[in-house]
Amino acid sequence: MAIISDFQDDEAAPRQQAAAAGGAEVEEALAALLERCGGALPFLQAAIGVAHRRSGLFRDPSAVSKVTAMASAARAQVEAEERAAREAKRMAEEAERKKAAEAEKAAKAAAAAAAPPAAEQKPESSSGKDSMEVDKKEEGNVRQPNAGNGLDLEKYSWTQQLPEVNISVPVPEGTKSRFVVCDIKKNHLKVGLKGQPPIIDGELYKPVKVDDSFWSIEDGKSLNILLTKHNQMEWWKSVIKGDPEVDTQKMGLPTSDEMQKQEILKKFMAEHPEMDFSGAKIA
Repeated sequence: MAIISDFQDDEAAPRQQAAAAGGAEVEEALAALLERCGGALPFLQAAIGVAHRRSGLFRDPSAVSKVTAMASAARAQVEAEERAAREAKRMAEEAERKKAAEAEKAAKAAAAAAAPPAAEQKPESSSGKDSMEVDKKEEGNVRQPNAGNGLDLEKYSWTQQLPEVNISVPVPEGTKSRFVVCDIKKNHLKVGLKGQPPIIDGELYKPVKVDDSFWSIEDGKSLNILLTKHNQMEWWKSVIKGDPEVDTQKMGLPTSDEMQKQEILKKFMAEHPEMDFSGAKIA
């Protein structure tokens, strides 16, 4: 037995198709007129003139606010599309960095397994002990950079490129975004979970562009934050003032041990052509 709504749906489908076709024709006609007017503003001016002469639109006192609201809605849509594009780009770059880090980790693990055993340590001279004591003192504030020109700290790790800083904060597995507190300001960053003491709370090393900075939950167990630097031509020594600083003089410079392993890494890469090392940072 047929239901009345079935007949209504059958009748509605042709009407919807006709409306869609009519809408497309109207848009094509308006697009042609837009081109003929020589730009969007002359086109809008002409359309407003026609509405004034051919209708009573502007006899309505609220007409101006209604037109303004339509323009504001269009601008909001453009801004939303731009934000979505920036976020998509950030996520793609983050995925590429993660892929490169996995390849780098595999290569280093293979190199460590193939490296010869360490030679017996010789008794240290007094001068050697003195230099080690100096290094230990410096280590409290200035440290060797990690593979991403940042630092791996107790509560968070961070990497950087000239334009931006990426922060990774471990959180309990299954954490949802609604439980996160992430307040990004031009000169201050506060990060934590609701109802708990902040994980990060302090003055940023340098100012950031708030509108171009984002955060997201990765796999429910990592809070990732992207900070876009205001000055995109300088390296940061730390994320938060007062936290341990990275030794910017040693960024990208291999240690003597890493230099000894380069040949082993090259051999490993040659023996495993099926692995992608194009994005890996081999030091």
